[in-house]
Amino acid sequence: MDLRFTPEEEAFREEVRSFLRDKLPARLADKVRHDQRLTKADLEEWHRILNDRGWLASHWPVEYGGTGWSVVQRAIFEDEAAKAHAPRIVPFGVSMLGPVLIKYGTEEQRKTILPRILDGRDWWCQGYSEPGAGSDLASLKTSAVRDGDHYIVNGQKTWTTLGQFANRIFCLVRTDPAAKAQEGISFLLIDMDTPGIEVRPIMLLDGEAEVNEVFFTDVRVPVSNLVGEENKGWTYAKYLLTYERTNIAGVGSSIAAFERLQSLAGSIRRDGRPLADDPLFAARMARVEIELANMATTNMRVVAAAAGGGAPGAESSMLKIKGTEIRQAITALTRRAYGPYAQPFIPEALEEGYNGEPVGPEDAGAAAPAYFNNRKLSIFGGSNEVQRNIISKMIVGL
Repeated sequence: MDLRFTPEEEAFREEVRSFLRDKLPARLADKVRHDQRLTKADLEEWHRILNDRGWLASHWPVEYGGTGWSVVQRAIFEDEAAKAHAPRIVPFGVSMLGPVLIKYGTEEQRKTILPRILDGRDWWCQGYSEPGAGSDLASLKTSAVRDGDHYIVNGQKTWTTLGQFANRIFCLVRTDPAAKAQEGISFLLIDMDTPGIEVRPIMLLDGEAEVNEVFFTDVRVPVSNLVGEENKGWTYAKYLLTYERTNIAGVGSSIAAFERLQSLAGSIRRDGRPLADDPLFAARMARVEIELANMATTNMRVVAAAAGGGAPGAESSMLKIKGTEIRQAITALTRRAYGPYAQPFIPEALEEGYNGEPVGPEDAGAAAPAYFNNRKLSIFGGSNEVQRNIISKMIVGL
């Protein structure tokens, strides 16, 4: 297995870097670099810039508006965008629903929905988790009962990321309550402005309402909004989660964050010397750096295998576990580096245009909120404990 990039791939990397230099607004890059909060308008702006270039849906087939890139090109783009501090592409429509519709949806669904994802007319959110059905997703209770040409949906979803911005939601619903846990589940597309839907924000540890509860009370959904076959939604859910878990690894984002940590450790002084020279702190950084290098190599192996026609299986779970642990370790070390200056919490300092007096070094105020927010990484997308069960089943046969 050759993990080196070809001359053509390196030329593509330079094309990506040139695009990012020319088209990534400095204002957005600065907000990402300094862990400031991105608004809906910020995320839509970057979405629009990428779509104008034809680079938004990098993993979609060309006939549906995708790029036609190889898996190696996609990996290069994701790494370079992260290193340039580009905002993330909101994944729910482009990276999650899109691939499901392309593989399992009807031609009418693909023709109608995919262009609206690309041009930003539809902002999708994900209706998977429920109270009592998070990592054990198969225990979901939200029901969809057939009534002529509609389903009547009742239930509750929780931890719905950016649901306050969404006008549409894709949901897992139970259509056969008598079936076994993983059976009797269907994949349904729902307009958020349908009567009977209520969205309530959930305030997180970092002081932001990034996630929400969504309540469904006698919500009527056309049967034509069903994706694939009734009661086969678990198959589509697993397909979607493979994309989600691989992306959660965030190799490029971790590399960019670690480089910022290295710079920080070189500039902050303790007892008259750079923090990077402190033996204990240096050892902690070295461990993260080694694990990050190993994860990057593993990620490239997965990319190389996919380029040869392979499909990620347990590797997605491995990357999810290690990637989230590394990102949590980096935010923990960043908070430790700032020391007591990371303690004061001034929410306004995370907003664009804040000009108040800083407490300590620049960006210290974002260290604790970033640390607390990233505690979720090892839980969402299937908790890391669940991922270990998947690995033991797929590889060890337990």
